[in-house]
Amino acid sequence: MFLSPEQDTRFDGPTTGDERALLVGVLTAQRTTLELKCAGVDGALARRSVEPSTLSLLGLVRHLADVERRWFRQVLAGQHARPRFSSDADPDGDFNGAASDEETVTAAWHAWREEVAFAERFVAEAPDLDIAGVDGWRGKVSLRWVLVHMVEEYARHNGHADLLRERIDGARGV
Repeated sequence: MFLSPEQDTRFDGPTTGDERALLVGVLTAQRTTLELKCAGVDGALARRSVEPSTLSLLGLVRHLADVERRWFRQVLAGQHARPRFSSDADPDGDFNGAASDEETVTAAWHAWREEVAFAERFVAEAPDLDIAGVDGWRGKVSLRWVLVHMVEEYARHNGHADLLRERIDGARGV
């Protein structure tokens, strides 16, 4: 799980210059951190290591797939795209439905990667960071705000992933 500075390219993105490139670079680093936190523990991804919480690494992957979908597809692109894992009836379905069987794990990673790919395309094709959508919680939000929020969302959940991973197999770092 530990990477040497030469192997860890998460933070090779720009540190000055274009705002879009900076935001995308930091968000990409956070997304990659989630993948690294989950690497090598496929069978334990659904382990809930802080009972009675339903929080698990797999639940985080499923949750972040729904978060990506919500902000980029629903709010900014205006698509009618229902959450993949949660619902009004089960708002914590992303965590509650996280099971360690191979099919569930594969589906979660597929969904997350698909939503990230959509978001990356959307950001790359957006004419500027001021394009906006309307969110039921926040009102009008810009692409700029969504990118900052996504960095915040991943950073917070990567902190959870740190603790979960350490409880699963003692791995620290990354």
